[in-house]
Amino acid sequence: MHDVDIVGIGKRYGGRSVLRDMAFSLRPGELFGFVGGNGAGKTTTMRIVLGVLAPDAGEVRWHGEPITFESRRRIGYMPEERGLYPKMGVLDQLSHLAELHGLPRRKARAASRYWAGRLGLSERLGDEVGHLSLGNQQRVQLAAALVHDPRLLVLDEPFSGLDPTAVDVMTEALREKAAEGVPVIFSSHQLDLVERICDRVGIISGGRMEACGTIGELRGETAVRLVVDAPDAPADWAGGLDGVRVTRHEGTRTHLELAAGADDQAVLRAALDTGPVHEFAREQPPLSELYRGVVEQRTASTGETAAPATATAPLRSAA
Repeated sequence: MHDVDIVGIGKRYGGRSVLRDMAFSLRPGELFGFVGGNGAGKTTTMRIVLGVLAPDAGEVRWHGEPITFESRRRIGYMPEERGLYPKMGVLDQLSHLAELHGLPRRKARAASRYWAGRLGLSERLGDEVGHLSLGNQQRVQLAAALVHDPRLLVLDEPFSGLDPTAVDVMTEALREKAAEGVPVIFSSHQLDLVERICDRVGIISGGRMEACGTIGELRGETAVRLVVDAPDAPADWAGGLDGVRVTRHEGTRTHLELAAGADDQAVLRAALDTGPVHEFAREQPPLSELYRGVVEQRTASTGETAAPATATAPLRSAA
């Protein structure tokens, strides 16, 4: 059973449609990556899940029922824009936010200390948030989303601006919640990170969910690609093989694409005929390439401009 179902959501601002029949589900204990270009509709979708915005069509269901005010108190939300009180101390701020979600004061203080420690902020509990580095402010913001023991996490660009150590700390915290059965949905422009940690990924473009699934499912029936390192092979060693196309050379490594039905063992035999083979491996397209393929396909069918993407620092802001 799904924890959350987003069912046919539509949203318009004036004459502009920003969400069109948006539909997907969140499963218990999964990390769900939500990726898309500028203005794609990610943040609008998240705000509708939270009840900050009302959809013009469709609905959000939690465990099969419409989300209510009470159920929304069990959601942990981290906005892309920092929503913290800059002159308030870390511990006082986290405790205050936990109490707003219904925790008694003593439990709120204990939970605040736990999550501050879990996210590497134990030495900063008395510091005003405004005096912290941007990375530590981001950690406080995540702690604020976690402090009331939420049953759903909705995070908008939680890894933005973090160094690798902070990314690892936050990733482990999210995995900890997922291991408890809490679904986690987060948007990110760091597609390599999404590919590495997420169970499933949703690709949104033009207000629609264009593709959704595991990385393996998104790769689907893509062409088989091989990389072969045969240091003694001439440059054209694979040119005469049936159903095999050379895509590029990198030193002694040759990158190949095989048509449906082409025999990869024939490729290996041809490489061995030239001498030693130091590498023979199948290449898998990264999420950044899958993203571009999905968006370009949609662009070709609609005539809209595609949003750019790279694996590390692609699409700078969310819709």
